[in-house]
Amino acid sequence: MLAQVRSYTLFGLDAVPVTVEVDVSPGLPSYALVGLPDKAVEESRERVRAALKNSGFPYPQARVVVNLAPAELRKEGSHFDLPIALGLLAAQGVVPLEALAGLAVAGELGLDGALRPVPGAVNLALGALGEGKRLLLPLESAKEAALVEGVEVYGAESLLQAVAYLRGEEEPRRVEPDDPVAALEALDLRDVKGQAKAKRALEIAAAGYHHLLMVGSPGSGKTMLARRLPFLLPPLSQEAALEVSRIHSAAGQILKGLLRTPPFRAPHHTVSYAGLIGGGAIPKPGEVSLAHRGVLFLDEFPEFSRDALEALRQPLEDGVVTVSRARASLTFPARFLLVAAMNPCPCGWYGDPERACTCTPASRQRYVGKISGPLLDRFDLVVEVPRLTPAELARAPEGEGTEAVRERVLRARERMLARQGRPNGELAGKALREHVRLTSGAENLLQAAAKRMLLSARSYDRLLRVARTIADLQGAESVEENHVAEALAYRKTL
Repeated sequence: MLAQVRSYTLFGLDAVPVTVEVDVSPGLPSYALVGLPDKAVEESRERVRAALKNSGFPYPQARVVVNLAPAELRKEGSHFDLPIALGLLAAQGVVPLEALAGLAVAGELGLDGALRPVPGAVNLALGALGEGKRLLLPLESAKEAALVEGVEVYGAESLLQAVAYLRGEEEPRRVEPDDPVAALEALDLRDVKGQAKAKRALEIAAAGYHHLLMVGSPGSGKTMLARRLPFLLPPLSQEAALEVSRIHSAAGQILKGLLRTPPFRAPHHTVSYAGLIGGGAIPKPGEVSLAHRGVLFLDEFPEFSRDALEALRQPLEDGVVTVSRARASLTFPARFLLVAAMNPCPCGWYGDPERACTCTPASRQRYVGKISGPLLDRFDLVVEVPRLTPAELARAPEGEGTEAVRERVLRARERMLARQGRPNGELAGKALREHVRLTSGAENLLQAAAKRMLLSARSYDRLLRVARTIADLQGAESVEENHVAEALAYRKTL
């Protein structure tokens, strides 16, 4: 007897439909699984066998063939356990075939028949929504899938309960999304003593979505500043929250609610190229995609591998990253705000007023030289974060809190969106020239600075964008001389 169960396999961020065909026919007991399964899918045989027996269901003593169609597509993940188990039961007449019509199924089985959560529930729900199907998942995954509006999601805690639903012995448990997750407690800028210039640079970066590089001695507050940046950014819209949640779900994170706060990712400098950009036989999103619509913080910036750093150049410009492998080529969103921090030299004390630097000029040059000119050119803001002495820390004013700065950022962002429909950091070409209007004094200062500093065309445009953001923070219609002067103050040379 043949039974068919609808399921999905994750291909990047998309849930691709897969039909699990189970045929049970007379013959010597055997089990064949075909359709390009990976190791996790192949091992489902033993999990399914034990789960059926320990749940009190028969395992067929016959010839069993399981086909995952389409056969040419690679199948990954343990979520095929449940559809294979239900297909075996339907082929034996334990579950009525008509109960599987219009239903998509996914879930990992424990040996006792318990259902365990699977990654990518949001993406599975989007796949079911696209096909107009109901979705049956492990209870915890069902709560995540229910975050997608318009899809009918049911949750089960065990194979026994799933079968009871399909046989009409128990009312299916329609799952509704949990209450929205409370926003993370905002980290306050007041916690960072002094550093008025760095805080101002942080405000400009948040308002215009400008990439920021902070240079300073160990313990000067670079990491504290970076960790407070997501709380200056506007909250994610419903569409953006679903897009970001979809990426994190595909990466294996179990979500309790849509991600409303812009993500903050801080990978260690030993992260691999694939971990940063994305990779795998079937590519998975990397840190640049997990930071989509949020902040990617790279501490100890020159310590990252040269290949990984250079790979950032394309997504910084395009907002997407394409990962090509022999079996697949996938494009992931990667529109992130890059914040990097570094010491001025290998020992960290170059330029410090109290501690002497032990580095030679050659070693310092090699250290700074790990960052290529084209990559450095992509930072709109480069700011020095000096270490404060204990006496300076004691006298340092408290400064503004996160809430006050965030209000200015939101007002500036509203002006940008009303004028051009995007943050200033994303302006380019004709749109940049159209929306950045300079007074005669500002234009003269900019031309003189470009000639003196030998600015590239890219650096010139970035200076324009920063000046436009400073003007927006002050509510000015045109970019004036003082706005350009302040923008020039954030062009520190390494």
